[in-house]
Amino acid sequence: MSTYQALPRRYRSARPREAAVARERSVQRRIFAAWGLLYLNTLTYVAGYSVLDLPSKFGKGMAQAALPLAIVLLLTVNPRLRVRPSVFLCLVTALAAETVLTAVQVHHLGTAFRTFRLAEFAFALWLMTPWWGRPDMLLLRCHLRWLYISLGTVALGLLVSPGKAFAYDGRLTGAIWPILPTQIAQYAALAAGLTIVLWLGRRLSGPAAVAGVAFAVAILLLTHTRTALIALAAGVVVAGLSLFTRNARARRFFAGGAAVLLVAAVTVAGVVTSWLARGQSSQGLVSLTGRTSLWSAVLNTPRTGFQEIFGFGLSNAGVNGLPIDSNWLSSYMQEGLFGVVICALMLIFLFGAACFRPSSVHRALALFLVTYCAVAAFTEDAFTGVSTYLLALTVAASLLLARQGRGTTAV
Repeated sequence: MSTYQALPRRYRSARPREAAVARERSVQRRIFAAWGLLYLNTLTYVAGYSVLDLPSKFGKGMAQAALPLAIVLLLTVNPRLRVRPSVFLCLVTALAAETVLTAVQVHHLGTAFRTFRLAEFAFALWLMTPWWGRPDMLLLRCHLRWLYISLGTVALGLLVSPGKAFAYDGRLTGAIWPILPTQIAQYAALAAGLTIVLWLGRRLSGPAAVAGVAFAVAILLLTHTRTALIALAAGVVVAGLSLFTRNARARRFFAGGAAVLLVAAVTVAGVVTSWLARGQSSQGLVSLTGRTSLWSAVLNTPRTGFQEIFGFGLSNAGVNGLPIDSNWLSSYMQEGLFGVVICALMLIFLFGAACFRPSSVHRALALFLVTYCAVAAFTEDAFTGVSTYLLALTVAASLLLARQGRGTTAV
């Protein structure tokens, strides 16, 4: 008789449970690490802003190597390549497939590399679908933790080298890893917004929420980024309204927020206006810091019929060395009208899926993420390629996946 059979029945039943718990913890740790690697892959590296002063090729190589490492790690938890049906990821895959068609026509090494990278990224997201729709919101927790870890490195860089941290026109920059102000603002706004919605949904205690939001908002203000602030406000309003009828805390939050805005409009309106202007002239504000001239250049670029529909292929999303800074025009430039339609369908589908879900914290979190990405996409290169915006939309899709018996709805 084996030692296991000789044990009393209660101990025999406890041992498999302990083993299952250990396996689940191991899986969650690997999912968290893989998500962090995907997150690292989306980061840019600009030499000259970091106290570490790594060579540009080495910094970029670290970020690019993170994607295949993430896939290898995900294959250890999903070796049989099991996936769940997902309309959202089908759209992402269609976008990647279209870039392959364009890359074949362009014959450019950089385009081919970026195309392969997008296909790898989509494959990694598919490998995570078995963990979508979990009550514990695993992917959301991974995303939120990595957002705060990134903000922690930014805060550490500010303490270590304030000069490096504000070397980018007086706006807060990553001094440990050279994260640009607009990226930092995105992370801070997403972290603050998700924390607020979790608190509204009673998934987070008050002290923890206050600490997290205060930390994230302070960093956001130091970046002087208007787009992230506007998108944060829009996302919180939409998410809060989705909880309004069934959540007394949400109603009190909106009442308190209205009172604070009224007082701020009377007392500190000048300070707020000065911060939003950021020292720019009225002409600079109207042209969105020169973006509109670049947008005109994108629209006026000569195109063939094929390029009109499928674009010029994935690139650094710039014109004359300057970033386009618009998801829609960037998509039009790189992926043509096909890419613009796919990006629009991503947002429309996620908004539509949220409308058919009952009021819950899952739906509120998803609505915040989708609203934020939709607003920020106007002046940011967002989810047309590999980016943290695409990761955020993936989290939203995972939150909207509802279990129905043994099956699930496709989101």
